[in-house]
Amino acid sequence: IQERNSIIGDQYRWPHIVPYVLEDSLEMNAKGLILKAFEQYRLKTCIDFKPWEGEENYISVFKGSGCWSSVGNRQQGLQQLSIGANCDRIGTIQHEFLHALGFWHEQSRSDRDDYVSIVWDRIQSGKENNFNKYDDKTSDFLNVPYDYTSVMHYSKTAFRNGTEPTIITNIPDFMDVIGQRMDFSDYDLQKLNKLYNCSSSLSFMDTCSFELENICGMIQSSDDNSDWQRLSQVPAGPNTDHTNMGECEGSGYFMHFNTSAVGEGSTALLESRILYPRRGFQCLQFYLHNSGHESDRLHVGVREYPSDHPNGTLRLIEEIRGSPVDYWQLHHVSLNVTSEFRVVFQGVKGIGLSNGGLSIDDINLSETQCPHHTWHIRNFTHLLNTSPEGKEGKIYSPPFYSSEGYAFQVGLYVNGTEDSPFNLAIYLHLISGANDDWLQWPCAWLQGTMILLDQHPDIRLRMSNQRSVTTDPLQVSESTSNYTWDRPDKVGTTAYFPNGTAFKRGPGSGTNAFLTHQRLRSRDFIKEDGVFILLTIEGMNTLMAAVAVCNTINTQYPCPDNPCENDGICIIVDKAPVCRCPAGDNWWYMGEKCERKGSTQENTVIAVSSTITVFVVMLIITITSIVCLKKKYSQGKENREKLVLEE
Repeated sequence: IQERNSIIGDQYRWPHIVPYVLEDSLEMNAKGLILKAFEQYRLKTCIDFKPWEGEENYISVFKGSGCWSSVGNRQQGLQQLSIGANCDRIGTIQHEFLHALGFWHEQSRSDRDDYVSIVWDRIQSGKENNFNKYDDKTSDFLNVPYDYTSVMHYSKTAFRNGTEPTIITNIPDFMDVIGQRMDFSDYDLQKLNKLYNCSSSLSFMDTCSFELENICGMIQSSDDNSDWQRLSQVPAGPNTDHTNMGECEGSGYFMHFNTSAVGEGSTALLESRILYPRRGFQCLQFYLHNSGHESDRLHVGVREYPSDHPNGTLRLIEEIRGSPVDYWQLHHVSLNVTSEFRVVFQGVKGIGLSNGGLSIDDINLSETQCPHHTWHIRNFTHLLNTSPEGKEGKIYSPPFYSSEGYAFQVGLYVNGTEDSPFNLAIYLHLISGANDDWLQWPCAWLQGTMILLDQHPDIRLRMSNQRSVTTDPLQVSESTSNYTWDRPDKVGTTAYFPNGTAFKRGPGSGTNAFLTHQRLRSRDFIKEDGVFILLTIEGMNTLMAAVAVCNTINTQYPCPDNPCENDGICIIVDKAPVCRCPAGDNWWYMGEKCERKGSTQENTVIAVSSTITVFVVMLIITITSIVCLKKKYSQGKENREKLVLEE
């Protein structure tokens, strides 16, 4: 019998580029996360998403009651997908779009009774349909084994009517594995790529852990006087590669430039194979180990081959230098290349005495945006074993600045809060910073994304865990009447940096159920006894402005009298006057009559990055197209089959 899990029938398939609309009802945080979920699809599959331009069938994403979607393309024109309250998590969004692309829940497979037992009398009344099993005439799971780690699998507590589990795994070790909402599992990707005949993914470009002797097609340049070597260890360090950490006998290699054996100014160039960009922006991620001298340096650049320079031109992008350390360090470099190119790693011997050299491993290149900040937490096992629950066990990152100049800090409860122990809990805080006198308060519409990195060597197979929060300027703290994202000097509490300097830390926002300790140990989150938390802070005010401006396009019914202030435009919506407020690149009006002004004063801008500009432009184009076309082509909503995800 053919194994079954996806809905059968070509009529249920979407085109490889899926049209969508983001409805006005969606929360701002959810809108940003939906765009991030699309980026994961592009990175790991051949499925893409585009703003609806009048295609016959499209997905309308709105804030409904809970998280649900129909299964497959229902060929009904507008097809709804709900991202309701508390659904704004990237794994949940990936889950719902997998439904739309044609997948049932994992525990709905025809062979599920071989792997799990459903306890029917523990299920909430009226929710039994969520545990239906579909026979091999309805669904096809594409000859892929049952997957306890699938993002499509329910948790053991799904829709329970008491305290006992509704799903029991036949292998007990998987009881706390089912129900993950971190990212696609390996088998999730296998099934999706099989169903849609994907032979490659869209934004992935290259990965290399140097396990094969061909070193991923990289070449040693002739424009130098030394070479990189493929090694498994170096006496001065590193003792192991980063990929396997010495755990696999006969494997575990990295590339090393021995600066102890060459003279000052000697160089070694390692170049990738020729790569062909599609999007015009790339993120290069790799691990670096420096056992040489602090004057040794690594130049990261590209050799570009534009039409007017067919022999290539070398462009330096970033120089990395620092004191030698006895561990691997994670680096991100934004490339922003538009013509065919090679990535170039150039090691340069400095003036000092070296006992080792420069080593690189686990390189990944993708056409995605690089994170803005990296927090490396070392000796993490010791923290897990010794940190108490609650506030006494909370640790804080160094201060990070957004491009607008706001200062932030990430707080991590290593052993959970008092009411939620054995979980990592994570929160994003505003803190007092150097630019506070020139900034707009409360801080308006920045989205902070905190990612606990799964350090698998291949970026396509990672299951990192992330959470995003958005600074709503009108959000009020639960314990006070203060605005959560107001100036920390006004609403924060006194805290101290390690050097004793006092500052103010705002209340912040996040989750006390970020990741269980069991899941923490199930992947490569902890490697070399360290974890990496990646932080990205992106402006959402431009997205809001694009939505507001677009709503004035193609307006057919202006108001007889204009009650809007500050040059706002009045239109009739559902027989009532509505103000559409003007906005610019760093200011906008809001309120019922456009009476309040919001702005982002950038007199002092820290860490300005061209990658942020590219992302903001993409957001403007995407959201403007979405909202405008939705207004133009709005259609009636038909009945649909709902599949509810547990809250």
